[in-house]
Amino acid sequence: MQLMRDLWSLIKSKQTALLLFTGVAGYASVAQPARGNWAPLTGALLASICGATVLNMVYDRDIDRKMSRTANRPLAAGRLSPAAVLALGAILSGTGLAWAFATAPLFGLVVLAGWFLDAVVYTVWLKRRTPWSVLWGGISGGMPALAGRTLALGRVDLVGLLLALAVLLWIPTHIMTFSIKYAADYAEAGVPVFPNTHGTGFTQRVISGSTLLAALTMLAATWLLALPWGVIGVAACLGAVLVGLAANALIRPSVAVNFRLFKFASVYMVAAMGLIAFT
Repeated sequence: MQLMRDLWSLIKSKQTALLLFTGVAGYASVAQPARGNWAPLTGALLASICGATVLNMVYDRDIDRKMSRTANRPLAAGRLSPAAVLALGAILSGTGLAWAFATAPLFGLVVLAGWFLDAVVYTVWLKRRTPWSVLWGGISGGMPALAGRTLALGRVDLVGLLLALAVLLWIPTHIMTFSIKYAADYAEAGVPVFPNTHGTGFTQRVISGSTLLAALTMLAATWLLALPWGVIGVAACLGAVLVGLAANALIRPSVAVNFRLFKFASVYMVAAMGLIAFT
């Protein structure tokens, strides 16, 4: 049972599920998508996302050992072999990317871009060098939504780019609130994050501005999709709550207030993408 729990933890299931859902929403946002492509859409995205995440866990096992939040992860704690997990990540990545390219070359390119930005640019190159790595991680996070829309349309369009941009702009709300809470852990591990390099006040301002832009971008996508007015209204209300929480965190900063923003940010993204997927 411990082995199964350790293997499951390697893919960061909540994060993976959220990214996969944005891909599904991007695909379903097209009125008449290629319905026969649901299996390769979900299969290729799931394998490539999981593959990149597993490879990240292998590469980051040394800094995971230094942080109390991550010290019990299976690789950091020595319960799994790095070589075996590396092989697993390579197999998952190869399977996902090959499946994506076999389904549609353009879809494959977008999936590859997401994988490369996450596993190589963000994790290997920038994460330990600059807090701006979060930008590239955010671009990677937006690729599943763009990939889903691209597969359904057969081309890249403005709505797909807006969905990817909304995820990118949402990332600071999700990640930076987390880095404020665990700033000491990141400092101990030597990973530069904005609260430690630019101060908490600057980080809160970035979070608030990015949150506002994310809500407006998502609203623009729902508008261009010509969704019913009621759906657009719900999207606007969800965005208003998110922006309100971010403003409250800026005015009355505290760990508790930031944590509420962190939790609602995930709810917001699932709900907003759900409106697009099921309307």
